[in-house]
Amino acid sequence: MGKDPNKPRGKTSSYAFFVQTCREEHKKKHPGTAVNFAEFSKKCSERWRTMSAKEKSKFEEMAKTDKARYEREMKTYVPPKGAKGSKRKKDPNAPKRPPSAFFVFCSEHRPKVKNDNPGISIGDIAKKLGEMWAKQSAKEKAPYEQKAAKLKEKYEKDVAAYRAKSGDAGKKGGPGRPAGAKKAEPMDDDDDEEEEDDEEEEDDDDDEDD
Repeated sequence: MGKDPNKPRGKTSSYAFFVQTCREEHKKKHPGTAVNFAEFSKKCSERWRTMSAKEKSKFEEMAKTDKARYEREMKTYVPPKGAKGSKRKKDPNAPKRPPSAFFVFCSEHRPKVKNDNPGISIGDIAKKLGEMWAKQSAKEKAPYEQKAAKLKEKYEKDVAAYRAKSGDAGKKGGPGRPAGAKKAEPMDDDDDEEEEDDEEEEDDDDDEDD
């Protein structure tokens, strides 16, 4: 089964709105001329990096409006049964997947990387953080791994409490089922993957908003 045509269009980032604007400007200046996408993308990226926060704010507002539109439409969207790749809607009250040691490291060092490299792109920030992490010794990584382990431990306790709280409500067979009995659990591998996507998306949003 293919993609559901009724599914709401995904939210557009501030940079994507900027690229759309660049494309429209190019069409007006060079009507009927084919676009060299590699060169066009490079020019857009360079122009975005040199833009002031004030200039970017217009596109950031457009992205916020579109994000609100997407969230509003997704609330009423019901995926068709058997749709390929359709996932159960996440409960906003479900515990959020904890960050890995690397993500803990990134959250601590990202502000410094951005301050030391004004105008740096999101991709370059991620690259620099990855290089910095690779250079860390096992001893230097240990504090981040310990913090991640504590966050994971808390997450597992929160998940157990969450499942216990929402476990028996609405189950077939009623309250007599044992606490460990399986049903469609609120957190599964798909949800974990979505949480990781969410973390990356939030990071991107934060970087673009700065």
